[in-house]
Amino acid sequence: MQLRKPASPDLNAIFAALADPTRRAIVARLAEGEASVAELVEPFEMTQPAISKHLKVLERAGLISRGRDAQRRPCRLEAQPLAEANEWLERYRDCWEQNFLRLDALLEEMNAEGRRTRSVKTQQKRKNHSKN
Repeated sequence: MQLRKPASPDLNAIFAALADPTRRAIVARLAEGEASVAELVEPFEMTQPAISKHLKVLERAGLISRGRDAQRRPCRLEAQPLAEANEWLERYRDCWEQNFLRLDALLEEMNAEGRRTRSVKTQQKRKNHSKN
């Protein structure tokens, strides 16, 4: 397997931000459309300052941006960093698919060997039974 260069600092920040389940839930919510901090707090048993800390991590990673709409500061999902993370992950898809193909071939070989072994044992039992 060819060694690849390490992930960029941006990717490190993206994956670190997405490592937290609360932040992933926020990203999932923002995938449905923009929302204010107050709206994002609703489904969680957290304070607004706690959610704001999570939002700052997501914002530093470039995953969200905050706008201004009169008194409201809506948060919105930024697609580009997720696309970059997906692109990085896709590089390894071939590796995993090759591993699964090898595993499938091994399992098929083991199943075929098991069928052959059972067939030989069945024939031996029949042969021994007919002698009696």
